[in-house]
Amino acid sequence: MLFGEPNAITTDDIALRGQECPRSGNSPPANPRPVIGKIRRFTFGPTAYDGHPMKAVILNNTVLRDGHQSLAATRMTTAQMLPACADLDGLGFGALETWGGATIDSCLRFLGENPFERLGTLKAALPKTPHMMLLRGQNIVQYTSFPDDVVTAFVKCSAARGMDIFRIFDALNDTRNLVTAVKAVRDAGKHAQGVICYTTSPVHTVDMFLKLGVELEAMGCHSICVKDMAGLIPPHIAHTLIKGLKERVKIPVVLHSHDTAGLAGAAYYAAVDAGVDSIDVSITPFANGTGQPDTVRMIALLEGHPRQPAHNPAALQKLREYFTGVYAELGKFTSPANERVDSDTLCYQVPGGMLSNFRNQLKEQNMGDKFDQVMLEIPYVRECLGWIPLVTPTSQIVGTQAMLNVKFGRWKNLSQPAIDILLGKYGRTPGPVNAELLEMAEKKTGQKRIEGRAADLLEPRMEKLKAELAAKGLPATDELAVLHAMFPQELAKIYAPKPAETAAAAPAKPAAPATPAPASTAPAGPGKRYNLTLGGKVYPVSVEEV
Repeated sequence: MLFGEPNAITTDDIALRGQECPRSGNSPPANPRPVIGKIRRFTFGPTAYDGHPMKAVILNNTVLRDGHQSLAATRMTTAQMLPACADLDGLGFGALETWGGATIDSCLRFLGENPFERLGTLKAALPKTPHMMLLRGQNIVQYTSFPDDVVTAFVKCSAARGMDIFRIFDALNDTRNLVTAVKAVRDAGKHAQGVICYTTSPVHTVDMFLKLGVELEAMGCHSICVKDMAGLIPPHIAHTLIKGLKERVKIPVVLHSHDTAGLAGAAYYAAVDAGVDSIDVSITPFANGTGQPDTVRMIALLEGHPRQPAHNPAALQKLREYFTGVYAELGKFTSPANERVDSDTLCYQVPGGMLSNFRNQLKEQNMGDKFDQVMLEIPYVRECLGWIPLVTPTSQIVGTQAMLNVKFGRWKNLSQPAIDILLGKYGRTPGPVNAELLEMAEKKTGQKRIEGRAADLLEPRMEKLKAELAAKGLPATDELAVLHAMFPQELAKIYAPKPAETAAAAPAKPAAPATPAPASTAPAGPGKRYNLTLGGKVYPVSVEEV
């Protein structure tokens, strides 16, 4: 399990006591002390493999969040999740990713759900396994930065609803944008997992990522996740990076990847060899392709390995069968293009969680036939914006600007978020931004590029947000305030008063019995008629031989 037992020796406990972590032997040190504080964390196994624990690698499952975000545009409803919860909760995963990322936006914008209600419902349905969410640092789960008080309130509300593990990242790997969220998670007595956003560029190196990992540990993170959001990390680099982190930090290390380019399974295997504590998997058909490797597939890849985990194959098969039905219900939002291996992603580096949404967005803009052109424009835009990693929100910013460049010509229409990247409002870019574009942005806005932490320039907003809710006749709670900060229009639609029912009219006279319609004079033919149920609706269909 992701959290050790209350009296287990943990890396954090060892670090606090100044003792070395036990790497060999069959028993822990004499008189082990209980874990300090409320948080329970990963524990080390008794023996070593490649210099690291021989304990089976921990599997986290993403089917309820990243699985459907990556392969079905984040459209799985809470009702579609609940029938699978008992089996998921009984499999002994290290954690279940149930919230965060694009799910909160999708709940409000498309599904008509209160996302906090979803979290509470899933916590009740999945009480045994730790819940994990993806948090975009100062951006929370939106595409812009928010004041510290809003970030803190969001974390408090999420923790109160039952969130256990907060996987916190900044799209630019600017750790200044993680400090507030990490502190808020620790103050709530929950698990703060700091993220290294993996990418490749002339300015990104393994040494840079290793230094970032050390910084995350010093910041107070309880674990580190290497987040390979576009599925770019090859096996050798995965081994080198994970082994380097395990040699430099005492907290657990997780690898998260996508199989978009077909590398994730091999990268996970190499990471297991290097001593990674945990890896993320999903469940077919919400797995592989732009999603995480399938659980059964990953267990099979580790067959014969001393760190192979064991999970109930019958329960996994049952879940696969169930989610196959859900996948069919979400067919409008799925695409075979997201299910296959696409080595082109090694060039344009778009994360799996964005691809399924982006294809739909291009169709809505009548640019479905321009997909390849937009993809080819993405690396150029990324370089001009300072070689920023492509992960929400920067992947959407770069993708949107690439779309605008293709539709109107390069830089004829500069989006506001791209301007904000150039002006430093999202943080410190890994490389220098294009000087001509920066001049264009400064001239258009009359503002100069900022060098400090952008959130330091933002005024507290929680009291103002609550006042706005009260003025609209809505409950002025912290939960609604943080949702109102991020998605004001979508929240308003959810809580809009329902149209009043019209006054009942005088009873109508009973209708005359319907006259049977005359039988059709057309030949019946060889066809057969059926009622086909899809998504809860019944459709009459006719099947004929051809």
